[in-house]
Amino acid sequence: MNRYAGIELGGTKAIAVLAQGDAIVERRSIPTGETIATLSALRAILDGWATTAPLAGLGIASFGPIQLGLRDPKFGQILATPKPGWTGAPVSALLSEGLACPMAIDTDVNGAALAEYRWGAAQGCDSLCYLTIGTGLGGGLLIGGKPVHGAMHPEIGHLRLRRVPGDAFAGNCPFHGDCIEGLVSGPALAARFGMDPAKAPDDHPIWHHVAADIAELCCAILLTTSARRILFGGSVALSRAFILPWVREIVVAQLESYLPFVTSEAVGEIIQPAGLGTDAGPLGAIALAQAASR
Repeated sequence: MNRYAGIELGGTKAIAVLAQGDAIVERRSIPTGETIATLSALRAILDGWATTAPLAGLGIASFGPIQLGLRDPKFGQILATPKPGWTGAPVSALLSEGLACPMAIDTDVNGAALAEYRWGAAQGCDSLCYLTIGTGLGGGLLIGGKPVHGAMHPEIGHLRLRRVPGDAFAGNCPFHGDCIEGLVSGPALAARFGMDPAKAPDDHPIWHHVAADIAELCCAILLTTSARRILFGGSVALSRAFILPWVREIVVAQLESYLPFVTSEAVGEIIQPAGLGTDAGPLGAIALAQAASR
């Protein structure tokens, strides 16, 4: 059975996984600290696995934005990011050059979407969007079972959407203020509530604004991509059991029957929690490794 290596490079921690076929058999986690030290530590893990037995492929699922254009001189590098020291980080070069196996790199959320399509809550559904809301907001998009790329990759978290009337929160995105990441990510909620959002009571009125903002994002995704499924990962959307039901209700009301497939009966299947939990990212890296080896 083929051995595949995967790296999920997140903004807070990085996970290296080794798989036999589809099954993860080894997992190593390190903090995402200084650029060269972090990437060198991950490369040492990969070299150790490759020395033990050949690897059939390497998949890298990285936080972004990241350059994915093969002909671009910055291919595989992190682009402008608020994470200190990581702008320009040569992720693919340091992790893959000299390793005797094919490599594929994509965003962590595109990887997670691919994993959900292969093994999770989107099996049999080849048009989907995977959203994770935590420290930031990322969105991975698959159409026809393939991750979407263009000039870059989707930057769904930085969409600026219609706001709830009377909501004067300015947002906290350093690039765009009140883009959706600047409204509903963990740090945004801390600023919005004026406290740790985990301590905010369920009946706090700001939760209604949060649900409305997330619903606006879902409407934009459904209208622009015709995704059959929107899957939520990350702590924010899943931390309160009432948020996704509110989101579904608002989406149906906002679209006002314009999209015939978004009905009260169907919306629970369209908008739902991701199925793989914390394994979506590592398995996404393995899915990329498998795709690279074909």
